[in-house]
Amino acid sequence: MPVIPTTPFLLAAAFFFAKGSERFHRWFVSTNLYQRYIQQAVKNKAMDKEAKRNMLITLGIVFAIGFIFSPVFAKVIILIVALGHFYYFLFKIKTVEKEEVASEGNVEATVIPEAER
Repeated sequence: MPVIPTTPFLLAAAFFFAKGSERFHRWFVSTNLYQRYIQQAVKNKAMDKEAKRNMLITLGIVFAIGFIFSPVFAKVIILIVALGHFYYFLFKIKTVEKEEVASEGNVEATVIPEAER
């Protein structure tokens, strides 16, 4: 059906596949994409400035492309979803400084004061 977007179905399929396959889950968690952009957001509800900026720019571009090439009713839906994403990532996910932890090689969260954001 040309009116129904495929993205939600692909996301749902990926979600359920990951839940059903421990091997797929281990592979996805070990990817650089996950470790660089998603791990701290999932673990600490925090992202460093650079990762947050890159993610918001990418989201903005994807939403803008979808908005430009969609019919009016879809533009309303895209705008609502985009506003929800931007609100969540700007106000619910903390911005942190990037500091290397010697023992694990992970990013440790140090909250940036609100005035410096």
